[in-house]
Amino acid sequence: METSDPDDALTLCLLATHPDVTLRAVTVTPGTRLQVGVVRHLLARAGRSDVPVGARNPAAERESLSPFHTKWLGPVPPSEPDALAHEVLALTLGRFPEATLLTGAPLQNLRLLLDGHPEVTLRRWVAQGGFAGDNVVPPEHRLPKFEGLRTCPTFNFNGDPKGALLALSSDRIGRRELVSKNVTHGVAYDGAFHERMRPYRATTPGLALIFEAMERYLRDRPEGKLLHDPIAACAAIDPGIATWTEVKMVRERGEWGSEPASGTHTFITVAVDRERFFATFVGLKPDRPT
Repeated sequence: METSDPDDALTLCLLATHPDVTLRAVTVTPGTRLQVGVVRHLLARAGRSDVPVGARNPAAERESLSPFHTKWLGPVPPSEPDALAHEVLALTLGRFPEATLLTGAPLQNLRLLLDGHPEVTLRRWVAQGGFAGDNVVPPEHRLPKFEGLRTCPTFNFNGDPKGALLALSSDRIGRRELVSKNVTHGVAYDGAFHERMRPYRATTPGLALIFEAMERYLRDRPEGKLLHDPIAACAAIDPGIATWTEVKMVRERGEWGSEPASGTHTFITVAVDRERFFATFVGLKPDRPT
């Protein structure tokens, strides 16, 4: 995860106490001590201080924490990580080989894992990143802002293209599920979503934290926040929230796209079921009313 955008923190809160998730570890990029402090603070408030935290570069000079985090949480003391991020990932996957890796940030930590730990294999990787254009997405599921596009820049992959290309081609990853920009731009946590969340805000400590954060966020930005990483997290929990197609990822002039393919073990979202997403987000079963 990273902390330049609030939705990573929302995702951490969601996963920390979701009834269908056992959170095993968290890694941060770049992973400054202040970033680690924020992660530990949120885990403690969620009752999950037991979760190890890894950082790529605790000594990074440039602070990568958005002002929103301190507006929401107040001053948070810096903290040391348990180990470097790739070491935490390797240890965790060694102990829990069936674990799913969810990424919502540039992929340096995954690249360092694959480069530095040749013994590690990954059963399933779910990433917020990538793009599916008109050549992949049926007309009824296209967002107007992406109409006519086959490729598009995508932050998490462009933050470390070398890592993205490595992870997308590695035979040590069994299945790749990409929750793409063309889908995540279609769902926002706005005032209506907030009111729909209200009855569930005390269901788990994580949902309480999300509700608290967005109460603060919406005061300044009533238009809301696009739910990039939370959608990816819910797709990791319940792949049925999305429609998937198997593809080969391509990169052209700094932009990413998809081409229909078979045998790649790489699948990308072309649509999202908003009702099933909400049910997963608040911890309901898909067949129960929301």
